[in-house]
Amino acid sequence: MTPHFLVHNKTDTVGVVVVEGIKAGQRLTGWMMDGDETIALRAVDAIPLGHKIALRNIKKDETVLKYGHDVGRTVAAIAKGQHVHVHNMKTKRW
Repeated sequence: MTPHFLVHNKTDTVGVVVVEGIKAGQRLTGWMMDGDETIALRAVDAIPLGHKIALRNIKKDETVLKYGHDVGRTVAAIAKGQHVHVHNMKTKRW
C-alpha cells in the first residue's frame, strides 16, 4: 500500500503528506523511514499535498520536529491528525 504521509525520524512530531486529496476523517497510513515501520492515524482536517500532519497532540509553544530537525514552534495547541501549517505554527527565526 502506498503511504499517505512520510515520517523520517522517530523523534518527529509531524509527518509530511505525500498524496493529494486527504479529507477530514480519512484513515491514513504513514511510513516511518527510521525503522521501516507503518503507522496509522485519522486526519482531523483536509491536508494538502506537501503539508504537515501532527503525529501526536502538540502543546502550544512546543517545538515542531520534521526530518529530525526543529522547524518552528506552535502558536496554538494541535491535535493528533490535525493540519500543521502557518495558521498554528511559526518559525523561530522571527
